[in-house]
Amino acid sequence: KVPALTSASVPLESVRSTKHGVHRGMSSVTIPPPACMLRPLEVPFRYLFGPGPSNVPPRILAAGGRPIIGHMHSEMFGIMNDIKKGIQYAFQTSNNMTLAMSGSGHTAMECAVFNIVEPGESVLVAINGIWGERVAEIAERMGAKVHTLFKTPGGHFTNAEIEQALAKYKPVLFFLTHGESSAGLVHPMDGVGDICHKYNCLLLVDSVASLGAAPLLMDQQNIDILYTGSQKALNAPPGTAPVSFSERACHKMFNRKTKPVSYLLDMTHLSNYWGNDGKPERIYHHTGPVSGFFALRESLAILAEMGLENSWSHHTEIAEYLWKGLEDLGLKLFIKDKDLRLPSVTTIAIPEGYDWKELLAYIMKHHRIEFTGGLGPSVGMVLRIGLMGYNCNKANAAMVLAALEDALKQCRKSKA
Repeated sequence: KVPALTSASVPLESVRSTKHGVHRGMSSVTIPPPACMLRPLEVPFRYLFGPGPSNVPPRILAAGGRPIIGHMHSEMFGIMNDIKKGIQYAFQTSNNMTLAMSGSGHTAMECAVFNIVEPGESVLVAINGIWGERVAEIAERMGAKVHTLFKTPGGHFTNAEIEQALAKYKPVLFFLTHGESSAGLVHPMDGVGDICHKYNCLLLVDSVASLGAAPLLMDQQNIDILYTGSQKALNAPPGTAPVSFSERACHKMFNRKTKPVSYLLDMTHLSNYWGNDGKPERIYHHTGPVSGFFALRESLAILAEMGLENSWSHHTEIAEYLWKGLEDLGLKLFIKDKDLRLPSVTTIAIPEGYDWKELLAYIMKHHRIEFTGGLGPSVGMVLRIGLMGYNCNKANAAMVLAALEDALKQCRKSKA
């Protein structure tokens, strides 16, 4: 008999069976089991009141814990079909080419650029925070001619500025962030899609931080490609990214001269995996995140039950309650225009004289609450507070205000 191996020791000899009998030889295992892997997993509880991920409700955690089924089983395809319908509702679109990427919001971001743009084509990117910076780099890496519109964090672009740039650069794609979480800004969308279409340009919009929290209407606002992430107002764990392509986008995408630079993100394969290409059989492309899709399906079900407009108004109500409380504490909101504030992620100017890292560390240590500082160009400018989805309620807003008040009292201001 082959002796059983225990996790407590490493055998000096390895034993393997062959058709000629048992062969014994020196073990090839030289690295012992790491001590950390022999201890049970420990994960602390924290209130995730930063810009995401957010705390996940028990109902969605339970959905993600359902028994695994095969990613090519008919039941899985049925769940994927449900997800597609849920995304169409959340995006307010009738686009057939609607699906969820196997990955975070960055996956959908790269999928959109890689599939729409070919090397040498002109791309226009609106940069008023980190997400425009990321898209510009992605497009540059795959060989596009990248042009940018630039504002400092908190700034937004007028339709006149956008049209002037479209006329000048004649891009095939224009990127704009709807919910710029690094600055706490929600960007006006009305008329932008119409202007893009006037110049035969596709409009790509990032709604990772805004979907479900702020009004966005893909079809009515003539958005050609829209994507989001699962981990913010949608309540689900990180790891899936809804995306949708208009017919205009599909025509550009499926009439390329060159193949997309990524095989994994190639929509000619993904459209089949999601049953969007009209073919009777779905062919294996990659193993989708089965448990992640269970959770995403449940999160979209919760949104459908609540109602999209109710979700928008609820996020606005809680945000306004938080904004007033912050101002009562003497803090300054970073986005001055109330109509441009992102309801899901509030930014406050770093209080004068305080070390923002010390404030965040104190709040984490004494209140188990995560807030964050700025990101990308907004580092050192803001503190970011996120109340979205499951976390979006007055009790949590009150907890945020109490933690900030305590930190402002206990953390010492500099002498300067």
